[in-house]
Amino acid sequence: MRPVALLLAGSALCSALSGCMVGPDFKRPSPPKTEAYLSSDPPTDLVAGGIPGGEAQTLVRGMDIPGQWWQVFQSTPLNGLIESALRANPDVQAAAAGLKVAKENARAQRATLFPTIQANFGASQNETPGSLSPATASGATIFGLFTAGLTLTYALDLWGGNRRQIESLDALAEAQCFQLEGAYLSLASNVVAAAVQEASLRAQIDATQRIIAAQQTTLGILRGQANLGAIPGGDVATQQAALAQAEATLPPLQKALEQQRNLIATLTGRLPSDNIAARFRLEDLTLPHDLPLSLPSRLVEQRPDVRAAESNLHSASALVGVAVANQFPQITLTANINTQSLSTDTLFGPGLTGMAVGASALQTIIDGGALAAKKRAAKAGLEQADAQYRSVVLTAFRNVADTLRALQYDAITLKASVDAEQAAATSLDIAQRRLALGDTTYVTVLLAQLTYQQTLLNRVQAQAARFTDTAALFQALGGGWWNRAPGPEEQARRLRCRPPTRDDRVAQEVKTQQ
Repeated sequence: MRPVALLLAGSALCSALSGCMVGPDFKRPSPPKTEAYLSSDPPTDLVAGGIPGGEAQTLVRGMDIPGQWWQVFQSTPLNGLIESALRANPDVQAAAAGLKVAKENARAQRATLFPTIQANFGASQNETPGSLSPATASGATIFGLFTAGLTLTYALDLWGGNRRQIESLDALAEAQCFQLEGAYLSLASNVVAAAVQEASLRAQIDATQRIIAAQQTTLGILRGQANLGAIPGGDVATQQAALAQAEATLPPLQKALEQQRNLIATLTGRLPSDNIAARFRLEDLTLPHDLPLSLPSRLVEQRPDVRAAESNLHSASALVGVAVANQFPQITLTANINTQSLSTDTLFGPGLTGMAVGASALQTIIDGGALAAKKRAAKAGLEQADAQYRSVVLTAFRNVADTLRALQYDAITLKASVDAEQAAATSLDIAQRRLALGDTTYVTVLLAQLTYQQTLLNRVQAQAARFTDTAALFQALGGGWWNRAPGPEEQARRLRCRPPTRDDRVAQEVKTQQ
């Protein structure tokens, strides 16, 4: 009896201490011990391209990110399109519904900490065989029997298994919350990228049409000279082929533009047949002068995917406690009160009520190693979640590093592209004038045309890349979701994630580095 006495004493002690909680207590992983995203510091000033939409930019270390970060491009149509997308996109709505599911599951599990009371009522028609004595005092062999009762059941959470399960589901709900924020961020980033791509395609179409017009002018000059016998007919045919080749590049760009419009419609929760009034051009977008560069120690607090992975790690840690608690005795208290009567009007009369109070302990002795295997599986799940968390962190730092390098070389590329375009335009203009005067060969003009065509398209693509990678930086740093104003539904349902913590150490680090 001594082991039983020790078990009961331990159970009483756990109850006195508000219950034991077996299994590991979760501790948030420490951020990576690094002060930089790159092996060499990126330049804080990005060179200007020398054209509108290619202005100089400055990386500001420790700068906070606005909740509606896309407003830095100063495009009213873009702002309206993103706000519309955040309201109507079905992927965001699915993520919001998933968060509600996770929260309600956690709320349902929390009910296990309270007793369960169930009421029952029964009615039956009975007949006693003639060979037996009547069951009723009146001697009637046919009678109706009515029963009513209440049953109270309470499972003692001595080892914290239920609380660990609640902890796990709360963590999963938090992970779903960060997945919702990630959906907001991805959607906004995709709309910005789609708008920039549309603007780039429009600029490329305009550039191609100008190139076609210039080649048509050249073809007219060559035909005039051929009619005078100044040049052979082969030069005219060559120019016709060059013009046809330039014209052939226009339909693919127009097709891509129409497909881009379909993408924008889909992102905003509309059908491709719906008309979207917004039209985007590169000259209507503004590059922000100041770009945020969050401290590396803050990145794991700001990225929704990292925070979601951390919450999944927390859930896996709590499930280890659940598996451990299941190996201990499960104690349940029960109480039952019931009454029986031959009629409903006397159902609650005196002397007809009975009750029972009891306790039961269930301990698994032999289960073929199932509980031990589940415990090992839970520990392996914790190891898996930890590795997945570290993988997400590495990816987050790589995203920021890639974007910083992209911004650096985007600025350099745009400046070189603008210089090349200007030089090629000057060279083409001179070649065309000389051709009109008969002072140069057609081959020189053709080469100038091809060079200008390529440099013009390169400049447009380089200009669009600066906008795209600027948006990518905001996305890589977390998008400022902690500063985003919640919508009416979020306020009503309190569907909000825990924002990044702010402490004096981080503030002092920012102040020192500034």
